[in-house]
Amino acid sequence: MSKVLNIGSLNYDNVYQMDHMVKKGETASAGSMNVFLGGKGLNQSVAAARAGLHVFHAGAVGEDGAELCGCMESEKIDTHLVRRLSGRSGHTIIQVDKDGDNCIIVYPGTNGQITQKDIHEILEEFGEGDFVIIQNEVSNTAAIIEACSAKKMVILFNPSPYDGHIAACDLGKVGVLLINETEGRALTGEENPEAVVSALIEKYPKMAVVLTLGSEGVLYAEGVQRIRQQAVKVKAVDTTAAGDTFTGYFIAGLVRGEAMEKILKQCVCASALACTRAGAVPSIPYMEEVQEMEKRHNI
Repeated sequence: MSKVLNIGSLNYDNVYQMDHMVKKGETASAGSMNVFLGGKGLNQSVAAARAGLHVFHAGAVGEDGAELCGCMESEKIDTHLVRRLSGRSGHTIIQVDKDGDNCIIVYPGTNGQITQKDIHEILEEFGEGDFVIIQNEVSNTAAIIEACSAKKMVILFNPSPYDGHIAACDLGKVGVLLINETEGRALTGEENPEAVVSALIEKYPKMAVVLTLGSEGVLYAEGVQRIRQQAVKVKAVDTTAAGDTFTGYFIAGLVRGEAMEKILKQCVCASALACTRAGAVPSIPYMEEVQEMEKRHNI
């Protein structure tokens, strides 16, 4: 079986429960505050592992990173490619409102210290046909895509957070683009989901697009094919890591060669379960939980 590599962020998430998102100039009290392990990279690796994959994680932690590495090791994620550097690991400040929605400030820390030399050393163990998950929370995103493409790896790219670095990335080398509505608008200027995926497929005809639509589910596009999967309705507690859970389960199904309809059904169940729990890593479900939800909702 092909190897699965995630070159991704490792963060401590500082989560504040709020009545509403703080506005400009406002001071507001938090109902509670908790620290969870997270980062898009860590979340996606844990989700893929809980979906049944053996995952190699590459990234960087600081002097405070023992708990982050310990978490991955407890999930049987291979961490020998994680750099241990001086300074602080990445961290976030997350507001979660009474409806479970969130807004996030990301401080890169050691996630921003991945060098081009690191990238080439990491990829020495991987080759043609291996899968790689990339987000935009570590440094040198464009160089990572270039190096993985040169190795003829299958690239799954989640361009989040969307910022100026994305413009430097050659999306023509991406196999699967996983985006939400905000990222879709930023990439295409389009509002309608069908228009978003059509614009991307027209520009990058060899790429598949997975457009997540929150409570409206997901739209998958590849060539002329379109698959729409409705979301599973749940009472959201915290939407943090729901998208990352979707990504981890998506790559698990892709690596196993499952039908796309089956993959998307599992993904919406997994992300729905993540929304019903607080935190990032603690919210990510295991495969048996996802399968039970599929049966319960007759999906």
